[in-house]
Amino acid sequence: MSIATAPAEQLLYRPEEAAKALRIGRSMVYEEIRLGRLQTVRIGRRRLVPPEYIAKYVELLKREAEATA
Repeated sequence: MSIATAPAEQLLYRPEEAAKALRIGRSMVYEEIRLGRLQTVRIGRRRLVPPEYIAKYVELLKREAEATA
């Protein structure tokens, strides 16, 4: 399969797309970004979330769940 025909893997998510991937609301994503719990990158004025930052956020949630169990 050539690179030209391979489906493109999404490298950056808009906060709305990150919310959909995480199954949480858009306002919750912005709150977690504000608190520094969900990291983003900036391109100009846009905030975007790389998939590895979404994965790190999920790991944070898992650690918090284990700590309270």
